[in-house]
Amino acid sequence: MAPPHFLLVTFPGQGLINPSLQFAKRLVRVGARVTFVTAVRALHRMAESKSPPEGLSFASFSDGYDDGVEEWADLDVYMHELKRRGPETLSDLIASNLKNGRRFLGVFYTTLLPWAADVARSHGIPSTLVWVQPATVLDFYYYYFHGYGNLIRSTGDNPSLPIHLPGLPPLMAGDIPSFCNAKNEYNFSLPLFQRHFEVLLEEANPRVLANTFDALEPDAIRAVDKFEVIGIGPLIPSAFLDGQDPSDNSFGGDLFKSSSGYIEWLDTKPKASVIYLSFGSIYVLSRPQKEEMGRALVEAGRPFLWVIRESGKEEKEEDSLSLKEELEKLGMIVPWCSQVQVLSHPSVGCFVTHCGWNSTSESLVCGVPVVAFPQWSDQQTNAKLVTDVWRTGVKVTQNEEGLVEGGEMRRCLELVMGDGEEGDEMRRNAQKLRDLAREAVREGGSSDKNLRAFVDEVREASE
Repeated sequence: MAPPHFLLVTFPGQGLINPSLQFAKRLVRVGARVTFVTAVRALHRMAESKSPPEGLSFASFSDGYDDGVEEWADLDVYMHELKRRGPETLSDLIASNLKNGRRFLGVFYTTLLPWAADVARSHGIPSTLVWVQPATVLDFYYYYFHGYGNLIRSTGDNPSLPIHLPGLPPLMAGDIPSFCNAKNEYNFSLPLFQRHFEVLLEEANPRVLANTFDALEPDAIRAVDKFEVIGIGPLIPSAFLDGQDPSDNSFGGDLFKSSSGYIEWLDTKPKASVIYLSFGSIYVLSRPQKEEMGRALVEAGRPFLWVIRESGKEEKEEDSLSLKEELEKLGMIVPWCSQVQVLSHPSVGCFVTHCGWNSTSESLVCGVPVVAFPQWSDQQTNAKLVTDVWRTGVKVTQNEEGLVEGGEMRRCLELVMGDGEEGDEMRRNAQKLRDLAREAVREGGSSDKNLRAFVDEVREASE
């Protein structure tokens, strides 16, 4: 019997490509074939990656910016072009495959691409949303559009009042996804999330495959009875999870860049002694915030590895930090690193992170406690889960100007890295969740069983 063939359509952003690529590899390992599809320019960026495993192939659709787009210059214009061009070119791809005798049994699509489900339906192919954020955030958006929107919006007037939503922890105004904030500047996103639920609830048996696992969010997975949430995560390279594919140590869609010596540097440091700082592929710290961060690191006096992405300016920003010499004596500043490789290194004892879900999942898988430094999107909610639900980290507090001062930063670092009772508890909780995450994806674990059962069901339904 031929293996089932699926189409996986991914939004062309690094934060969605990485987990989607790991999901594709999981599908291949459970006996499926996958065609991974994203925008032309994103596929070009992935071209230098290692050869894909047998059963995984790549294709592209046009988003209207095949030659590239300037740092998402105007997101509203970009999303309009994506919605205008994407469906047509994706439909052509499905039709050409069918003409050549290759029919897809199902279409998987990620957040921000609800139109992919419409394209699949027009070809008579079932589709499934792959939600790459936690189930808690999925539930929150559902409640926002189904009966609780006014309550959530009213938190702007009463920020000290908790929001109580069924199956979720109490959330304060500072814990909700930024897209639901009245001051949200990314207006394109909420209608897309709303459309996701419209598409989902049109299905006879609505289901979502989520980048989480049963033991991590047991209540959130079951919170909404209008659709089924199936945990198939964490979607992290196999080498750092179940070890089934030791060669799969890629950082999702990242190119394989040289290590710049940071692994060798980490090898020289004592166990759990290094502070690792990184804020994802989009957010850029302001110059004053970098200065405060640098001051905290110097005062903490601990070794650190800090990722400051190159911005293309004539002068590298780290070269202009006022405490550059003191920082160089303590640690390393690099423009890029393989994050999972760093987090899994025994010398790393703390992760200062923006709390994007990929980074949060990686910290959980590697058992590293965090200092949460959330900025936008789902990051505030992820930080809430880290600090108050799983208790694997502490969240920074901004001053009235929105700056995290050096003293506050140092307080958080010492809380996580120090010998106090709170730090000990965070480390114990992080180790516990690490073990549960790895157990979930092993053969016979909850996420492994969930995915195999889903693929088997699709296969049987097509026969």
